[in-house]
Amino acid sequence: MTRLGQTRPALPFGLTPAAAGSMKGSALRRALLAAMAVGLLAAFPAPLAAHDASAVGVAGDPAKPARTIEVVMADGSDGMRFSPDRVDARSGEQIRFAIRNAGTVDHEFFLGTRDANKRHAEMMAAMPEMKHADSNAVTVAPGGSATLVWRFTHKGDFEFACLVPGHYALGMHGTVAVR
Repeated sequence: MTRLGQTRPALPFGLTPAAAGSMKGSALRRALLAAMAVGLLAAFPAPLAAHDASAVGVAGDPAKPARTIEVVMADGSDGMRFSPDRVDARSGEQIRFAIRNAGTVDHEFFLGTRDANKRHAEMMAAMPEMKHADSNAVTVAPGGSATLVWRFTHKGDFEFACLVPGHYALGMHGTVAVR
């Protein structure tokens, strides 16, 4: 109940105070998180189907030949980084990224355009629990490894990045130059 002159904060998407009051903690949190997610998707209108992966290429076929590039993700006193931080590829080439996390925290390897990755890093800061299960992204636990197979179908400069909140801003991104 509010006193005269006081207002209640607005609840998202028609959620009434009575309905919110009847929800228990986790149900209310899920409803509010879902509403926030919808709001963020509206605020960040970039294509999010596979997070704009089609601008970079397509998921590769693991059964077909591919050049293997070993990528190490690291964090420490000298910062967060990928090694190597640049990969050169040919248009149409399929690359098998063998990714190893030599760091102490979770890291991601996320292929996209620079602009899409920057926008997505901002969105991840608002939704830090988001995990990726896309053909152009893997999350790797400390000491773990993963493989991502990708065929680059467009020429241009693209980016691989760690979109765990704060990591991108600390310089954890690299370039894929496709010629």
